[in-house]
Amino acid sequence: MTQKAFLRRVADLLQKAPWIVSSAMLLWRWRQVRFSAGVAGVVLNAEGQVLLVEHVFHPHAPWGLPGGWVDRHESPADALQREMREELALEVTVGAVLLCELDFGNHLDFAYLCHTTGSIGTLSSELLDHGWYDIASLPPLQKFHYRAIMRAMELFVQVNQ
Repeated sequence: MTQKAFLRRVADLLQKAPWIVSSAMLLWRWRQVRFSAGVAGVVLNAEGQVLLVEHVFHPHAPWGLPGGWVDRHESPADALQREMREELALEVTVGAVLLCELDFGNHLDFAYLCHTTGSIGTLSSELLDHGWYDIASLPPLQKFHYRAIMRAMELFVQVNQ
C-alpha cells in the first residue's frame, strides 16, 4: 500500500468517526503543560525577621524562601502548605498573594504571606539549614525572593504602625 493510499484510509476512517480526533485533541490538551508554577512563602516573626532556608539544589543562591513546585491539579496555596509541611514540618496559614511573576516565558512564581504559630521541625533532605534574618542582613537571594520579602515588609510596617 502506498503512503497516499494509507493516508486516504486514515482520512476515510476519521471522517466516519470524527470523535476519534476530538478525543485525541482533548487528551493532547490535557497532557500539555501550559505553565509550570512555583510557590514561596514569606513567614515573619514578631520581630519582623524573615524565615530563610538553605537549599541543597540552588547553587547560585542557596538561601531563599521556603517553597517548591505546584503539582498538577493543585492550587498554589495548597502546594505551599504541602511544601512547608514536607520541608520544615511547619504548619502555616497561607495569606495574601504578595507577588506573582512570569519567568522564562512559561513559569509562574507565586509568593504568599504566611502565618504560623508552630515551630520548625525536622528539615527535609532538600534543606541544609534555616534561620531568621533581619532585613538589613539578608544573604544574597534570588530577585523574586527579595521582591517578595520587601513587599511583605511593606505590609508588616503598615500593620504595626
